[in-house]
Amino acid sequence: MRQQPGPGRQAEAARNDQLILDAARAVFVADPAAPVSEVARRAGVGIAALYRRYPSKEDMLRKLSGDGLHRYIAEAEAALADDRDPWTGFADFMRRVMQADTLSLTQSLAGTFTPTEELYRDAARAQDLNVALFERVRAARAIRPDVVVDDIGWILEMVASVRLRDPRRTGELRERYLALLLDGLRAPGRPLPGPQPTWAEIGERWDT
Repeated sequence: MRQQPGPGRQAEAARNDQLILDAARAVFVADPAAPVSEVARRAGVGIAALYRRYPSKEDMLRKLSGDGLHRYIAEAEAALADDRDPWTGFADFMRRVMQADTLSLTQSLAGTFTPTEELYRDAARAQDLNVALFERVRAARAIRPDVVVDDIGWILEMVASVRLRDPRRTGELRERYLALLLDGLRAPGRPLPGPQPTWAEIGERWDT
């Protein structure tokens, strides 16, 4: 009878998996076309060990995207459970998502792999939470009236596009520009130019 791996082996496997995912995130955010071998090199694991966990690059990309969506959903749920004034809860949600850096994955990975039904369901759940959070802020008249819920994702992606080699400095600049953008979202404000973004425009980037 084959023995089950003990706690030490399981812990080592979990560490290796996290090393692989951390490396994959850094590699593919920087270059979505990078080979899987670069992930193995950065993680310090053998290519065979990597393929045992993720048989293909698409499997790895789906895992990264799924983890990013789960983090986003958790932050949105926490924001909706926040009983402070709606604007404070919304602004803190935007800051937490910025710090989690989930939108860097969206920028880099959109359209590079075929999403699963589970990913589409999670994306729909994230959008439902966006709508609920946005409607609460709008009902409080805390956000300018010509802003729509689909502006939120683009704003977060703008902030995520700020990236320097120094992670600390990147974080400082992102805080700076998010503060400017949040001030622009608050009511009242000058009328915004151009037509509003749509959910279809956001989703079309995932079509391969």
